[in-house]
Amino acid sequence: MLRYAVPVALVLAGLSASAAPARAPEPAEQAARLDRLADRAVKLYLNYDPTIAYFTGLPAPDHRRWADVRPAALRAFERESDAIRTELAGIDEDRLPPASEPTYANLREQLESEQQVRVCRAELWMGVSHMTGWHLSLGDVAREQPVGTADERTQALERWSSVPALVDAQIANLREGLRTGYSSPKSVVQRVIGQVEGLAALPAADSPLNDPAKRSEDAAFKAAFTEVIGARVNPALKRYAEFLKTEYLPRAREALAISTIPHGRECYQAQLRGYTTLNRSPQEVYDIGRAAVERNTAEVLDTGERLFGVRDFAAIVARVAEAPENRFHSEAEMIAFARDTVARAREKVASLFPFVPAQSAIVEPFEAYMRGSGASSHYEPQSDPAKPAIYRINSDNWATETRGAAEITALHEAYPGHHMQIAYARALPQTDIAKLSFNSAYIEGWARYSERLSEEAGIYATPYALISRRTWPARGMVADPGMHVLGWTREQTIEYLASSGRFSRREAADTVDRMAIMPGQLASYDSGGLEILALREQARRELGDRFDLKAFHGVVLGGGVLPLSTLRRHVEAWIAAEKAKP
Repeated sequence: MLRYAVPVALVLAGLSASAAPARAPEPAEQAARLDRLADRAVKLYLNYDPTIAYFTGLPAPDHRRWADVRPAALRAFERESDAIRTELAGIDEDRLPPASEPTYANLREQLESEQQVRVCRAELWMGVSHMTGWHLSLGDVAREQPVGTADERTQALERWSSVPALVDAQIANLREGLRTGYSSPKSVVQRVIGQVEGLAALPAADSPLNDPAKRSEDAAFKAAFTEVIGARVNPALKRYAEFLKTEYLPRAREALAISTIPHGRECYQAQLRGYTTLNRSPQEVYDIGRAAVERNTAEVLDTGERLFGVRDFAAIVARVAEAPENRFHSEAEMIAFARDTVARAREKVASLFPFVPAQSAIVEPFEAYMRGSGASSHYEPQSDPAKPAIYRINSDNWATETRGAAEITALHEAYPGHHMQIAYARALPQTDIAKLSFNSAYIEGWARYSERLSEEAGIYATPYALISRRTWPARGMVADPGMHVLGWTREQTIEYLASSGRFSRREAADTVDRMAIMPGQLASYDSGGLEILALREQARRELGDRFDLKAFHGVVLGGGVLPLSTLRRHVEAWIAAEKAKP
């Protein structure tokens, strides 16, 4: 267990021969001190970026600001984060009551990860992303911007009128990045330009950014807000797209590997730790992934032999891809299939969990400006449980997508995957720091585990999913460090991903650009998924007939998002408690 060093000055101050031994703080005192630090951290994050509140269920300090990405504001944020981290180091984890462990673990992980990834200088280049770029958050915020009161409508106009200033700050950061050697890869920049131009070209009245006006019954506000989108926001976005095309793209890096930017290897290690919560080296991740891929490949061969009488990986993958009954005839059919899958899964998961959250999940295609950009299908949470969350499906590739792969993705994103996990946690009492906490290893790990769970529960409707589910997992643990630090080329990485049969070469190229702008993230899926599965099998071995799958899932989901080491302690404590029962 990691221990935190006490500052030297405090140690020396305690060495006076005449000083009485200090009284060790009681657990209740330690817990109260921890809660104050957690509240301080939550306030720090929300004050820096009030829009976080819309996606966490936390109260927003106001509705008139964007995150302030100017250097002075970023440095002020970092100083306060460091101050909280220093104070947290003075808390003795072993003297905290058990109920405080999740708060301590999440706060420590949040602060340590934030401090380590600073080496990446994300503000200088990572905003140019077709996956997580700031321009994409505009649509998300527009859907959540409150306009129910006169004051809220005033704040909405203030926030959206400031988009030109936000664009100025982003451009200034990107120029500094170019000056100091930081940029996004050209292939990613080109995708972002298409997204921004598509968004800026929409008439103000039809833009998804005009959602606050569409939701308001105040005629004056509706007109004023639509005017802001047309006269201020769209021109600012056009200016940003022009900057990217004429100034940024020519100087953007050709290479995809993060190791090619300043301190790139240190950045990759920090990103890897941030996404997985594990202190593994890139080589360790690569080796674990290779071993898992070999196990999955053996299962593919067994399944292919049973279904097709063929025991050759490439031939099996080809059979799956070419089977007429495994293909779609139209985009509409693909979307309808995903909706049927989500509805069917919601009914079937009831026996696997202590309860099924009341909040529903719906399937919707990409907004027009996202079409053709190579962005992945994804889950969009909704903090208001009365409103459905959204599985946003990329249906661009319907002609090459298989039904089996589409089924796997729908279950990953909705039930029993992302929606089940997030809505389940939100239906339980949570601390504010728990609502704020995020790590991909837990969130994506649960969704990857859910793909296997769906097979065990008999949710898949097509036998082809049984093969496709095994061809892809853990390859991200291999390809991600392979491309970023182990010398893989773009073509080599595309070929490795496409050879899984889960993606076409075009989709593999999309995934490679996603990896380029989110270094380390693709390795998190199976880092978490393998750990959750290992914990389940450990519980099954130790508990025998006492093992209850529904109770196990309640333990894994009941604590909300946790670092993997903390999740392991929780599960092992549950195992011990179950074994101790008469």
